[in-house]
Amino acid sequence: MKKFDFIKMHGLGNDFVIIDERHTKIELTNEEIISVTNRHTGIGCDQLITINNDLESNLFIRFFNSNGEEVSACGNGSRCVARLLMEENNDTTVTIKTGAGPLYCKKISNNIISINMGVPKFKWNEIPLDKECDNSKIIFKINEMIISNPTFVNVGNPHAVFFVDNLNKFNIDEFGPVVENYKIFPEKCNVTIAQILSKSHIKINVWERGAGKTLACGTAACATAVAASTNNLCKNEVIVSLPGGDLDIVYDTNIIMSGATEISFKSNFELN
Repeated sequence: MKKFDFIKMHGLGNDFVIIDERHTKIELTNEEIISVTNRHTGIGCDQLITINNDLESNLFIRFFNSNGEEVSACGNGSRCVARLLMEENNDTTVTIKTGAGPLYCKKISNNIISINMGVPKFKWNEIPLDKECDNSKIIFKINEMIISNPTFVNVGNPHAVFFVDNLNKFNIDEFGPVVENYKIFPEKCNVTIAQILSKSHIKINVWERGAGKTLACGTAACATAVAASTNNLCKNEVIVSLPGGDLDIVYDTNIIMSGATEISFKSNFELN
């Protein structure tokens, strides 16, 4: 039997169970993570995050999707943890270490946190794909609806971004799992369907690998802004609108993401 304290937070509805393991190690198993993140029988969240000791930074953050799989990056989750750590230390900046590398975070206001997500990667073996391919020949058709010609980018995790004329015509619940598990992605991928509203505004729906449809995904917003800029569809500073709200993205070599964070509640949980 394991009992632990946690903090429930969210960034635009993208929600997290955050466990501080710097003083007491919980070491949840894959099955226990699935149980905790289950919205019917556990606490419920998109991702579980642990804050761990690290010899260099003392702040190593681990992310686990609701299917129990560990991933290297989570933009909204990182912003939530950054807020907690800055409030803890009464500071306005913090650098946290993740599997995708160190992330520099800054407090803009009480709940608005900015994070430097680093430099995106575009090479096929960095996404990763299982081989080099011609993006223009990749087509998915479901119920007479077609999405094609994805832009691949890695922003700490792999993303496939599809630009369409009308977002409302495409069901992310149908396309998401098909693209996520497509044979070309050895580590699966996050899937975004995006509509350009103007040179400074993009609207998206996201299917997150290992978690499914989500109200918001920070890395997907970053990947979409990068893809739009790379394809000359938008400026390098854009607002990305998700079902849960807006994120401000600036892409100039590095990707800077800013948005709201909220503390839902603090409590404890006991696993049987």
